[in-house]
Amino acid sequence: MNRIPRLVVAGTGSGAGKTTLTVGLMAAFQNRGLQVQGYKVGPDYIDPSYHTAVTGRPSRNLDSWMLTHDAMRECFWRGAAGADLAIIEGVMGLYDGKSPIGDRGSTAEVAKLLDAPVLLVLNAHAMARSAAAVVLGFQKLDPAVRIAGVIANKVGSKGHFEIVKAAIEQECGIPCLGYLERDDALTMPERHLGLIPAVERGELSGLFQRLAGKVSETVDLDRLWELASAAPSLQPPGHALFPREQAAPRVRIGVARDSAFNFYYPENLELLAAHGAQLVYFSPLADERLPDDLDGLYIGGGFPEEFAAQLSAQQALIEAIRRAHAAGMPIYAECGGLMFLCRSLTDRQGREYPMVGLVPANVRMQGRLAALGYREAVAAIDHLLLPEGEAAKGHEFHYSVLTPEIDPYPWAWRLSGRSGETPEGYADGNLLASYTHLHFGSNLRIVHSLLARCEQFRARRQKRE
Repeated sequence: MNRIPRLVVAGTGSGAGKTTLTVGLMAAFQNRGLQVQGYKVGPDYIDPSYHTAVTGRPSRNLDSWMLTHDAMRECFWRGAAGADLAIIEGVMGLYDGKSPIGDRGSTAEVAKLLDAPVLLVLNAHAMARSAAAVVLGFQKLDPAVRIAGVIANKVGSKGHFEIVKAAIEQECGIPCLGYLERDDALTMPERHLGLIPAVERGELSGLFQRLAGKVSETVDLDRLWELASAAPSLQPPGHALFPREQAAPRVRIGVARDSAFNFYYPENLELLAAHGAQLVYFSPLADERLPDDLDGLYIGGGFPEEFAAQLSAQQALIEAIRRAHAAGMPIYAECGGLMFLCRSLTDRQGREYPMVGLVPANVRMQGRLAALGYREAVAAIDHLLLPEGEAAKGHEFHYSVLTPEIDPYPWAWRLSGRSGETPEGYADGNLLASYTHLHFGSNLRIVHSLLARCEQFRARRQKRE
């Protein structure tokens, strides 16, 4: 299938209302019987959790900085299989990306690479004809970005919308396809890490359906479907990331997955499986032991601080992880996984909880972000994932700070970001733990190296048995 109906929902800036509209559109089209596939531009993982809850399909990140253009397109195609409509939620403002003087990593770049029409969400509060000036500026900055329509958000009334609509359509020559009124009851809750467990418990289902109802009333869904369906045919990409045929399983990797640990790029897991890993899921919150016959562990990001007491009480599982490490099992942990493997975790209330203790450091939550943004990670030493000097790409997003308990401390990475170069992570033998969420598609050697270490451990384990 070369023609995939698709639509990019972009904002004039952060806070314009693109997440609220995106979720409403997904739910409204689902209610019409369509299979909707959700995507999020950039490395965010809270918004994709909304998409997944509404559509029942894993939402995927489309990132043109961490991945090559062909690899990003391949992620789009894999996600779209079996879907009737692809809705891609943008990040920040339409043109905001890695650099203020280029569109690398921006919603605009992704829209161009996928030849997708853009629905621009405008915060029209206290605006009339000035709304047209804003939209016109977005059109003029890069005419290659096809802004196909506008949604006026946070209008005061239907009459206010009609004023904004008349101005935009006269001056910009594109349709204003609907609106959402200012309504606190229809606003997505303030973003924080604890939202994802709430989404998984179904606590936002009522809001999603209210949004679907409102969007169905005030947005021209038929016209949006026409715009999405008119998107040009896409040439399927080559095999930039995934092999033509999935390899037979040769190692078993335990993957922590529950309300405390649930941030994984779908492609990271799929790449491991495609190259020969049988993934076995377990819950650090509920399981008393690790799955049988494991050759490696992958503990992803999440919110151990939300469940610190419960995790600390899981002594049987903690001892099993310690024994696996002592036996030489490869263990890779990201962000929340790193926090779980440290000696202790102190929550926002100042309560300290013992953790697994494999990483000789303590972590403490704080009220403000400790790190946020893209990172290029260069291996500081030869370790579990990469040889010294080789690089991968990812991002950081965390509120905790880490204090090493030993000196020297075996840092895993040299990170490059807006604040310069900093050491990060912990690497010792077959253990690697880091705050950085790596995208394995940024360097496939990560996959091959991790699987090779797991195979070596499996061979030693079977010889002992």
